[in-house]
Amino acid sequence: MKTILLGLTTALTLTGPAFAQMLELEKDELTFGFIKLTDMAPLAVAYEQGYFLDEGLFVTLEAQANWKVLLDGVIGGTLDGAHMLAGQPLAATIGFGTEAHIVTPFSMDLNGNGITVSNEIWEQMKPHIPTDADGRPQHPISASAMAPVVEKYKAEGKPFNMGMVFPVSTHNYELRYWLAAGGLNPGYYSPENISGQIGADVLLSVTPPPQMPATLEAGTIYGYCVGEPWNQQAVFKGIGVPVITDYELWKNNPEKVFGITAEFAQENPNTTLAVTKALIRAAIWLDENDNANREAAVEILARPEYVGADAEVIANSMTGTFEYEKGDTRAVPDFNVFFRYHATYPFYSDAVWYLTQMRRWGQIAEAKPDSWYDEIAKSVYKPEIYLEAARMLVDEGLADEADFPWDSDGYKAPTPAADIIDGIAYDGKAPNAYLESLPIGLKGAQIVVGNDIQG
Repeated sequence: MKTILLGLTTALTLTGPAFAQMLELEKDELTFGFIKLTDMAPLAVAYEQGYFLDEGLFVTLEAQANWKVLLDGVIGGTLDGAHMLAGQPLAATIGFGTEAHIVTPFSMDLNGNGITVSNEIWEQMKPHIPTDADGRPQHPISASAMAPVVEKYKAEGKPFNMGMVFPVSTHNYELRYWLAAGGLNPGYYSPENISGQIGADVLLSVTPPPQMPATLEAGTIYGYCVGEPWNQQAVFKGIGVPVITDYELWKNNPEKVFGITAEFAQENPNTTLAVTKALIRAAIWLDENDNANREAAVEILARPEYVGADAEVIANSMTGTFEYEKGDTRAVPDFNVFFRYHATYPFYSDAVWYLTQMRRWGQIAEAKPDSWYDEIAKSVYKPEIYLEAARMLVDEGLADEADFPWDSDGYKAPTPAADIIDGIAYDGKAPNAYLESLPIGLKGAQIVVGNDIQG
């Protein structure tokens, strides 16, 4: 783990519009954690472009071994904040796993994940995948193409194992969503059994992101869902094939957030605003001028103190393309989105979607009214902090007023059916109706008892 330190002399020489509304900071020396994934980019860019310094912040960025260590660091105070799985602040706040009130004033990105399978599984899937006129596999690829393979393994008495990065990760929910949309049951959680494998056709387990390719190559898992660059790494190593991106699964879906404790936000309101301002500026830089800065971002992320993967591997997805089967490179300009489409605004509807998936698979054991979803979302996602930071940037001439949803009630318009792989629309204001519309998963008052669904 390499620590990145900022020098005081640089801060003293900086001048310009960024100092127009210098905040009186409660704390100016901060340590933030991250996992080695390309979507930690706003933190790296805010550091490297001097945006933290512009706000008077002296920041140390520290790579963490895994998501649990990272969360424990934020809760325990060794980290002031972190690049987090969007499900982590929500799960902690409702007491699933480690209990603590975590909030987020900033959503870090949209999209950015993929589902990869081993070469062996891919070859068995291919006969079940339609092809385009040019003979290439037709995307998006449904998990129904994998169902016969899973059935074959089951008939042979072999468990079908796949990896995801954490029980409350987007990757867990996206992999489950893809499997269920293709008719495969990814299994349930219960208070007595937190494996998530109750009644499962496909057995999902945790593997840290950087270890995914090696675990796949060893044959311990047959596929995984992870962020970049670890899907493209499988292509470059010749050990696996990404079958779908989360952009194809759910267009412009939310991904990571920046998390801090509610206590930190309350005790350090100006510092929280300053951090949010710096992160917004980093997100703008990452997407401005049609991603013109992405090559520079790739060079930053490739450094060992950040992601530490080959620049060529990182560029494969960060610069507007994505490689599926070796040589099958396609344009996916929105694979990584950091600012467009209000990507950085912490929408309540994004929080509600994560909560619906926790309920769908039994991590939330009992039914909750729609009002509960709204209440929890508002206790964790803090758009009011975000908009205050954005207003300051606009007033300083560092952001465009038209780029922020000033009049939003915190809920996006419903996601249309055409933008989601199972053809089921999502409305964050009607979580229980949404759960009822999903063919596989807990509904209404259903609960998991032993290995059975009751209710």
